[in-house]
Amino acid sequence: MNTRQREAARLRVFYFRGFDIVGVWIAALAAGALATDAPLLSARATDAAPFVVGAVVVLALLRSLELYRFAKGQGLLRHLVAVAGVVTGGGLAVCATGAIVHGGDAPWRAYGGWALATLATLGVLHAVWSSLIANWRRRGALTPNIAVVGATRHAENLIHEALQRRDLNVLGVFDDRLARSPSSVQGVPVLGEVDALLNHRLTPYVDRIVLAIDPRAEARVRDLTARLSVLPVRLTLLVDPRAVEQRNAVLEDLASAPFAPLDGGPTPDRRAFNKRLQDIVLGSVGLALLAPLLLLIALLVRLDSPGPALFRQRRHGFNQEEIVVWKFRTMRHEAADATASRQVTADDDRVTRIGRFLRASSLDELPQLLNVLRGEMSLVGPRPHAIGMKTGETESARLVADYAHRHRIKPGMTGWAAIKGSRGPMHTAAEVRRRVQLDIDYIERQSFWLDLRVILITIPVLLGDRMSVR
Repeated sequence: MNTRQREAARLRVFYFRGFDIVGVWIAALAAGALATDAPLLSARATDAAPFVVGAVVVLALLRSLELYRFAKGQGLLRHLVAVAGVVTGGGLAVCATGAIVHGGDAPWRAYGGWALATLATLGVLHAVWSSLIANWRRRGALTPNIAVVGATRHAENLIHEALQRRDLNVLGVFDDRLARSPSSVQGVPVLGEVDALLNHRLTPYVDRIVLAIDPRAEARVRDLTARLSVLPVRLTLLVDPRAVEQRNAVLEDLASAPFAPLDGGPTPDRRAFNKRLQDIVLGSVGLALLAPLLLLIALLVRLDSPGPALFRQRRHGFNQEEIVVWKFRTMRHEAADATASRQVTADDDRVTRIGRFLRASSLDELPQLLNVLRGEMSLVGPRPHAIGMKTGETESARLVADYAHRHRIKPGMTGWAAIKGSRGPMHTAAEVRRRVQLDIDYIERQSFWLDLRVILITIPVLLGDRMSVR
């Protein structure tokens, strides 16, 4: 599993909580109907209050007591006992509220039924969650992959301990001082200089980067941190601990694969989950509504020139991941350029008649809804560039130092740069710099409302754009 897939696994805790919320409120509605002989939503406030309070208390305790962390080594029985304790707390809240509003006439049997229904619901759900997580751990899906920077004594100690524990995967070592570095450290290969980590074939699989260098070398630490901060993974400075307890604590922190926290404000995990939920909902609706149009375009492409209706191209995704992006074919099949080594120009002889219309209107991008639903792309984000794409005779990625910043978020079908006029081929270094700057601006400002704004104005902006050559 690559970094994107591991991040998706971490975010599944939000889905777990969503199912818990639905289950707890169904139990409350059922118990309320039993107590009042009417649906809870149509019951009097005094009749509904105890069940509402109980549901709120249970859901709040599940989150505040961190029962969605599913710590490694915690058995199922211990977890279910904790869930039962939470339901007990909710039951006491139900009874206390019922005694306040009803006195001795409170429907105690209905309260007991609520507690049993809630306990059964949460017990089944959390048994399923625990089983899923245990299976992911057995498959190694939650075992972090790390890359070490610095072929030092600190790195040697770290790798030795990691091999003994077997709960960390050390993929490789990188060091700028290759001339005096060994070929491997404790059997882990030294794969190149630090800058090689920015676009190495292993980079999409790195979950965490450990700087195993002397922390007293402050200038070097700052330099490495600045160079590696373009990657969407955590950086950890390893201070060589002397005591066994300290070493174990460091390794435990590195090896832990916690699920996304549910408390606090708009954390990066919460924003990523909200963005993914937005992609699934809007992408599914869009694909259903546009299905007749997609079939019509596919037919027109086939009738216009021989060859398949769809065109596939390898492009960069999140954290340098290589993804296969789908588009409607807009060029003659025999002239298709999968690497974008020659960017499109005005009156390009490779583009078909229907292809010119599709490119001008961006309708050729619609099949990327499939990439969105697969989780490889988002509806809004930096446009994915073809691997090896050139601007003039130079690879575009080499023209701007901050180019890798574009890969800190999943690429999008549309984006901030696209609606600001930076779309299509880039023929100069200045155009590449502007595109990258607009993409970085979006990444730093990304929010649900900004995404919604970009989606809503994409169509009028693109249809009104007659200057860009695509």
